[in-house]
Amino acid sequence: MNTPVLIILQSSRGVATSARTMSMAPWRRLLVGQLARWEFQWVVISFLVLLSLANRSSGYFYSGGDEESNNDRFCFCQLQGTIDDCSCNVDTVDYYNNVKIYPRLKSLLVKDFFRYYKVHLNKDCPFWVDDSKCAMRFCHVEHCEEKDIPPGLKGDTGSYHKYIKEVQTLTNCNEDLDVELGYLNTSISDKAHKEFQRWADYDEAQDNFCILDDHEPGAEYVDLLLNPERYTGYRGESARRIWSSIYLENCFQAHSIKKKNAFSAMIPYQDMAHNEVCLEHRVFYRMISGLHSSINIHLCANYLLSEKSSLGFVAPSGVWGPNMEEFERRFSPHMTDNEGSHWLRNLYFAYLVEMRALAKAAPYLRNEEYFTGLEKDDREVKTAVKDLLTVIEGFPSHFNETAMFSGGTSAIKLKHEFREKFMNISKIMDCVGCDKCRLWGKLQVQGMGTALKILFSGKFDDKVDSSGLGTKLKPQSPPLRLKRGEIVALFNAFGRLSTSIHELEEFRQRMR
Repeated sequence: MNTPVLIILQSSRGVATSARTMSMAPWRRLLVGQLARWEFQWVVISFLVLLSLANRSSGYFYSGGDEESNNDRFCFCQLQGTIDDCSCNVDTVDYYNNVKIYPRLKSLLVKDFFRYYKVHLNKDCPFWVDDSKCAMRFCHVEHCEEKDIPPGLKGDTGSYHKYIKEVQTLTNCNEDLDVELGYLNTSISDKAHKEFQRWADYDEAQDNFCILDDHEPGAEYVDLLLNPERYTGYRGESARRIWSSIYLENCFQAHSIKKKNAFSAMIPYQDMAHNEVCLEHRVFYRMISGLHSSINIHLCANYLLSEKSSLGFVAPSGVWGPNMEEFERRFSPHMTDNEGSHWLRNLYFAYLVEMRALAKAAPYLRNEEYFTGLEKDDREVKTAVKDLLTVIEGFPSHFNETAMFSGGTSAIKLKHEFREKFMNISKIMDCVGCDKCRLWGKLQVQGMGTALKILFSGKFDDKVDSSGLGTKLKPQSPPLRLKRGEIVALFNAFGRLSTSIHELEEFRQRMR
């Protein structure tokens, strides 16, 4: 019924009712009038309900699309099922990380051994002229003061002798530990010593997957707690150029690039799934993509919301916090050509690869002293590391690296190419225009490179006796040694991935 017709009918009905009620008793007239008003209100309410139902099915106020959008908004980061190229589920990793691993890493990485990282941040970009230095104050790295660096990291190793077992078992404390060795060394010139060291460094470098520059002139210690990873405002063409160079020039690929926007897929998931890409190529891409996703999650969780306080004053450290809109822009399906959920799954893949490396190197890492010169702290760190490694070894479904590079001569060539490409990516980190972004990029790439070194150098592999009983024997070749910088990078890089998975769960909670 049309609204004008309804009004006319109500008007005529009102006139007739008035004529009848004039001859009624007062109490009866009141009752009839009240019934008429109720009837009129019921008709109006019914009409409005019908109009609302009509508009919900077709019209300007239809909200079905909004509900669907809200569901998509939530579902794109609610991951389920098996992680690609692995044998475990997302839910398993979420629980194990958020309950068991993340809390342990959070308390471990604030210790002096892991918070001080030596790095060279002033190297020139080896690939292009870098004229895009970030001028924002939040891009600046706060360097350590000499007095803040633990004595054991500054080269003061006098107290280190107390950790050496030979010293602890000496009956004569005045005995010279270096008498015989010192006698032999007097016949070797300093020049020869330097040459021997160069040979040893060269041999060891053949196992490296990334550039190590902590020994170069210009390298300095940086306190990672004073320089947290977060969004500094560094963006634009310079930042896009870094990731474009990594994906398009250093990832294995056999596809056409059709980028629609800044967050479109560099390598579409369908190309990985349907183009018969070999396992080694998939692993390389998923590790880089997982690192990229992890960094993006950190930036969204620690976004520069404002440089000013609520009172209008300039805040010395800025105002930082989670940015839901930025998170959706970087991972939602409509902004990433439906690739965002795959990128998030790659975060879990990178996490599993680095966790497997820690498990594989656990016997070696348990024997490290984690020396800083502060005896009490060093004991606590060693105990905490052993506890963490025990938890990691207990994970039920570790990544299986033995399936890779197992095809004879072609596999050797592929491993060399794999290593060279990752080495190149570590060099690209020197092209990052933001110093703080460069710091965390170099650290996380070095940590990932150290994980690959552990997994594929062969020097951490268990040797099995010929009886087939699985008895572990000592390796014949010299065991691989990790430098302090590699250990610091390995644990911190794994800590970044662990934090990303934890922050991803917090984003899910906010979207519910």
